[in-house]
Amino acid sequence: MKKIVFNCWLLRNRHLDGIGNFTVQVIKKMIEDHPEQQFNLLVDKKFVNEYFDYSNVVLHRIFPAFRHPILYVFFLEVWLPLFLLKIKPDLIVSMDGFLSLSSRTKQLPVIYDLNFEHYPENLPWRNRVYYRSFFPHFARKARRIVTISEYSKMDIVKTYNVDENKIDNVSCGISDYFFPCTEAEKIEIKQKYAGSNEYFFFVGTMHPRKNILRLIQGFDAFKKSSKNALKLVLAGNIMWDDNSIKTVVENSTFKDDILLAGRVNNEELRLLTGGSSCLVFVPIFEGFGLPPVEAMQCEVPVIASNVTSIPEIVGDAALLINPYNIEEIKDAMLAVYNNNSLRQMLIQKGNIRKQQFTWANTAKAFWDSIQKCL
Repeated sequence: MKKIVFNCWLLRNRHLDGIGNFTVQVIKKMIEDHPEQQFNLLVDKKFVNEYFDYSNVVLHRIFPAFRHPILYVFFLEVWLPLFLLKIKPDLIVSMDGFLSLSSRTKQLPVIYDLNFEHYPENLPWRNRVYYRSFFPHFARKARRIVTISEYSKMDIVKTYNVDENKIDNVSCGISDYFFPCTEAEKIEIKQKYAGSNEYFFFVGTMHPRKNILRLIQGFDAFKKSSKNALKLVLAGNIMWDDNSIKTVVENSTFKDDILLAGRVNNEELRLLTGGSSCLVFVPIFEGFGLPPVEAMQCEVPVIASNVTSIPEIVGDAALLINPYNIEEIKDAMLAVYNNNSLRQMLIQKGNIRKQQFTWANTAKAFWDSIQKCL
């Protein structure tokens, strides 16, 4: 049996973001599918093990927590090589893409996307410098690379001059807690968040590439044209640019119709998604973008960007628009709001499209990539 280490130090608490959710879903499925394999997981010292409570799992807690780019280098080039020399694994899998350039152990990183190469201004300067300095070396050092869309795969190939045959697209899945709301649930969630009115919905970590400012401006234009009581609910933590998002909301003519719900738990997210009239997901850059397929699982129509990986993911099951064009965002909202047959068509196509995205498929493709490294 080969010895495999998974670097999961990004799992610092129970509040999972996109990468954290991917890590938990995929590793859990691989652990369940391969009881014969021992899984060595590197985790933060404060990690609460509610995800990987299996007999074939060994946790190695990292102390102290490394949360600064300078300390990343210490961890990756000093602590990690010594750890690997001690336990002598056949492969280390890095769930956040960070590799040890000094270690001779075979390494497989997950590089989700290269947003930091295309929009470096959206990251704190120290992270920006670290990512842009080290990830080209990580891509070349890696035995193989896992990513989550064909768009990201080809972006890595072009940006870092990596052989495309070295990269495996494993895609993403839909978590099983997403399913359609009952009518009673829809009434309750609308009452809680939208004053019993219909609402458009967005979910995601709110930083500039999510295009929240244009989304709000598009909603303003929609309200001016439609003159209805429909609301806009935004869920997720505000990151990097807290003041600008709050300022745009405050300056909106329809600020009373916009709600910042903050981070919500899984059940609340299902209800907010399933109770909405439409998911409006219009980022300017996305390595995959789970919310559209989660909305499809909840039988909710989707408006989505026509850039980066998103058209590849949604296919013909979403109304695609130019995320830089506020008029297109407004017109799409009007089209979905006014045209019930369009809504039903998008829901029906979503029911077909969503079948492609399962964590079982993702875990199998990931495991196959691991086997190619051994």
